[in-house]
Amino acid sequence: MAVDSPCISICKFDEKTGFCIGCLRTKDECKEWKKMKDKHRARIVDERPKRKAKLKKHAK
Repeated sequence: MAVDSPCISICKFDEKTGFCIGCLRTKDECKEWKKMKDKHRARIVDERPKRKAKLKKHAK
């Protein structure tokens, strides 16, 4: 089973964290997504809540 991209077509990156404010991936992760193995993709998707908290913390 392939891991779907979390992209929601916002593609705007936070300067402090480096995360996209839409999908919470880094620019490199977005670029390499199609080449990644599902195990790596799943880890990125699983980290989204942690990344979202970090993004909110730095937005203050």
